[in-house]
Amino acid sequence: MDPPTLLELDRFLPYRLSVLSNRISQDIARLYAERFGLGVTQWRILAVVGRYPGLSATELAERTAMDKVAVSRAVNALIGERLLSRQADGADRRRSRLRLSLRGRRSYDQIVPLALEYERRLLSGLSADERQALQRLLGRLDESERAARET
Repeated sequence: MDPPTLLELDRFLPYRLSVLSNRISQDIARLYAERFGLGVTQWRILAVVGRYPGLSATELAERTAMDKVAVSRAVNALIGERLLSRQADGADRRRSRLRLSLRGRRSYDQIVPLALEYERRLLSGLSADERQALQRLLGRLDESERAARET
């Protein structure tokens, strides 16, 4: 009988990416919670709507790969805090489009420099060539994941 195959978690890419992502998200969440009262999901939604205004909640969930229920709760909370506004889609009244409110834009404009500074510090140990390689590799992994999901 063959010995069981061991999964070496310290070398298993999905595990390593998940742990790193969780640590980074927790670091950022502390910063956003302390200064702005936002959780990770809420910040991600603000970031995406700030960059791509007019998305529906469904499109937002697809773009962020977040759970639709979590997105819906966070969107409602952000609307309640007057950081997002929801407007009916002119072409399809069943769908609504999300945009940053004036208050949401102000928060977004304060948070973006903090996010970019966090990223700068995170990447500071890499050379410019390594940062470019990382971006290329992440893009290729994203493509591979999409292809694997479709099969």
